[in-house]
Amino acid sequence: MTYLAKPKFHHPNLPKNALGYTHRDYEGTVSTLCAGCGHDSITAAIIQACFELSIEPHRVAKISGIGCSSKTPTYFLGNSHGFNSVHGRMPSVLTGANLANRDLIYLGVSGDGDSASIGLGQFAHCLRRGVNMVYIVENNGVYGLTKGQFSATADRGSKSKRGMMNTDNSIDLVAMALQLGASFVARSFSGDKQQLVPIIKAAIAHKGAAFIDVISPCVAFNNHAGSTKSFDFVREHNEAVNRLDFMASRMPIEVQYEPGSVEIVEQHDGSRLALRKLAADYELHDRGAALGFLQHHAAKGQIVTGLLYVEKDPEDLHAHLRTVDVPLNTLNAPELCPGQSALDRINASLR
Repeated sequence: MTYLAKPKFHHPNLPKNALGYTHRDYEGTVSTLCAGCGHDSITAAIIQACFELSIEPHRVAKISGIGCSSKTPTYFLGNSHGFNSVHGRMPSVLTGANLANRDLIYLGVSGDGDSASIGLGQFAHCLRRGVNMVYIVENNGVYGLTKGQFSATADRGSKSKRGMMNTDNSIDLVAMALQLGASFVARSFSGDKQQLVPIIKAAIAHKGAAFIDVISPCVAFNNHAGSTKSFDFVREHNEAVNRLDFMASRMPIEVQYEPGSVEIVEQHDGSRLALRKLAADYELHDRGAALGFLQHHAAKGQIVTGLLYVEKDPEDLHAHLRTVDVPLNTLNAPELCPGQSALDRINASLR
């Protein structure tokens, strides 16, 4: 596979973030996806989120599987760590990397075929274990690389480009993420950058398993009348539960909304997420209510977007396993081999 690198030259007056980086410093190579692909819009949102958060690119590890979606890490954060794994196995590779080096920010990028079919078991165990990561599924309902077959997230009754109707029930990854215990669950639309960017920023700041399902129309095979993953369908059936702004804890909080209309969600690391409620009766911290809300609107043919659930005091896999506070490659022989007395105590505790 060949990649077309972007020219390093850029205008000297481009805006810079707190680290002195420009937007260009968070880009990757030129995309080889179809023109107008929703996945490129997600790439742009990730780039914008990292730029606004002033993240050092070398602190990010981006890991993917196989599929159109899993090609996208090549197109953002060209100076970060990256690993393209095999089909459906991104979560286990990311889990291993996370346990070895907890100091990196982990972005797992997958697709509906990669996560909802061959990788469904990996998806489930990664979220239930609470791996500290941002898990983004670029969901278009088709297998784009193999010419448009229905994926497991295609809605029953939706039509393919050639007029075939899907007769299988769909897998709702958002509902599964809620049931599996993910501590941050959201859904967005690739065509809604105003909503998607703050969701990604909040997910990065969240300590725990953060899952984002992004409806991302396939312009080649699934953007036609009869598709429930098309641009027109999602725009017409989008039910947003909140409008989002993200404000880092080090920044002064400036809110332009009316008094009483904003809810501040305190994140585990002290950063804050401000939410303006559209649905007055929606409870952001109630996992069961979020599931019921999803099912209620799905029955009406509506796609719920926004931040659907966030745990007030989340924990990640390192807390569950009580691992050391530093990356494993920084440990020396005394820490790795504590001696016979320590081994004797461990053996005695197991008797």
